[in-house]
Amino acid sequence: MPTDRTHSIGRLEFRSHEEQAPLLRGGVAHGHSRQASRDTIRSSHFFEDVAGGIQEKERKRMLREIRRYVSFFWAIGKVNTVSIVSEVATYLPVSLFGLLVDRRGPRLPTLLAGCFFGFGYILAAFSYRRGPPPEVGGDGWPFFVMVIAFIGIGMGTSCMYLSAVTTCAKNFGKGKYRGFALAAPIACFGLSGMWQSQLGSNLLYERNPDGSKGEVDVFRYFLFLGGLLLGVGLVGSILLQIVGEDELIDEAVEDLERSGYLETDDFLRSGAAQSNYGTIDSDSQRPSTSEREAKKQAEQKKQWLLNEETRRYIGDHTMWWLTLGFFLVSGPGEAFINNLGTIIGTLYPPASSTTGGSSHGPAYPTTSPATHVSIVAVSSTVARILAGTLSDVFGPRSEPWTRRSAESLSSSVASLDPLPPGPSESGGIRKRLSFSRMHLLLGSTLILALGQILLASGVVQDHAATRFWVVSSFVGIGYGAAFSLVPIVISCVWGVENFGTNWGITAMVPAAGAAMWGAIYAAVYERGNRLSGGDPERCYGYSCYETTFWGMAVASVVACCLWVWAWMGPRGWTKRGVAV
Repeated sequence: MPTDRTHSIGRLEFRSHEEQAPLLRGGVAHGHSRQASRDTIRSSHFFEDVAGGIQEKERKRMLREIRRYVSFFWAIGKVNTVSIVSEVATYLPVSLFGLLVDRRGPRLPTLLAGCFFGFGYILAAFSYRRGPPPEVGGDGWPFFVMVIAFIGIGMGTSCMYLSAVTTCAKNFGKGKYRGFALAAPIACFGLSGMWQSQLGSNLLYERNPDGSKGEVDVFRYFLFLGGLLLGVGLVGSILLQIVGEDELIDEAVEDLERSGYLETDDFLRSGAAQSNYGTIDSDSQRPSTSEREAKKQAEQKKQWLLNEETRRYIGDHTMWWLTLGFFLVSGPGEAFINNLGTIIGTLYPPASSTTGGSSHGPAYPTTSPATHVSIVAVSSTVARILAGTLSDVFGPRSEPWTRRSAESLSSSVASLDPLPPGPSESGGIRKRLSFSRMHLLLGSTLILALGQILLASGVVQDHAATRFWVVSSFVGIGYGAAFSLVPIVISCVWGVENFGTNWGITAMVPAAGAAMWGAIYAAVYERGNRLSGGDPERCYGYSCYETTFWGMAVASVVACCLWVWAWMGPRGWTKRGVAV
């Protein structure tokens, strides 16, 4: 029938040579033999086609799976690359931006930050919208475009952060609440991501086909951030300024003269003479011939002072102990935050869930990494503000050591707070309760070490839902307080005239610390996964993190020892009469 012939396999329509000229010709008896041979050939061809079709489908399915896995791991690798590039662009140029703020004021760096942000986020938005890059079979822009975008975002973050913190340090550095003034922008730096992510997830989201709320619209969210931060940079370039900076520089120079540095240091004396100021040369007392010349002299004086402050900061051995301790504390904190998801994954058997248990054991209630990211963020922010406030209320008033003469007996007394008069039972003077800012720094770092010890000891294993929040809180407190108290200590010991450069030099180390401890954690995790012999994609058990967090706890304790040495050791701050 025509219909049957139409739907039959085309290959069976071909008549072979054997069918056209059989070896046995002649009677009806051979007809059955020919028919049987024809049926056998058709059957064999049919099953060959079926097998070939199955093989072809399996081959295509395998290719799809291979492409899927390759694109997945490619995407993970590229995301990590973008993250690392952004982090390096945030921390590496921080000292250069601090130097720029000190030398040129905060307006130009703030404008640069807005431009960096606007360029980076808008470029990232359109790169995302174009789709996957050609490396994975898409027709979007090359991958390096996204890398360039996040370099701009990282540099904008660093530049705006230094502009805000340095401006607050110089405007309020000699006031009663300089600790809070420094802690506030640092705390806002940590809080910005929280409110912006909430705004994106609740307002800038895509609609599902049924009209419900879907995922964040990344294109619109990037455009929003680019426009917002570009506007903030433009506004800051107009309104942000350091009040009374000339008086600040003049007071610093006069203090250096009184301390004796201008008389004993050839570099200072020659710099002062070239700048036509001070009491070294009587000719320097002559009034400026013009306003332009006076401005030039003031700028020369500022540049000389800032250069000398930078030289003294780098040449001070206590600065290196302080920075090394900050490296040992900030690195573990960064690594903990970056690896929260995998850390929580090690605390449950792979088959555990919130509603059921493992097929090999009891049910373990789980917790979400997002929950603990919020816990770390909140505890870190509270610790930053609280540390700054407590340092103002109970910390002693300090004068930078570069303003002091080593021979002056009044150098140590000048750093103490005046005692307010008040009645007492003995008719004496009532003293204000005070303690060193170093007590706050050491105490918060020991809290960080305690959180690391709790995790390393295994008491959280299989109990993350009820105990891991303690670890997250302790890490957040220690990490946040360090980022608030270390710059406060720098402003107390070395002053605020060159604060942007000084803090920028020290603030470069968290990136190196995060990279080092991230690599250590990854190596321990991989080793634990091999030894456990369980799920090849996920490590479970105490051995996945024990060594890492014992090492982090030891590093935190070593950091405390280094800080105590800088504070109370030979030629330390206490010996210089600096009440930190």
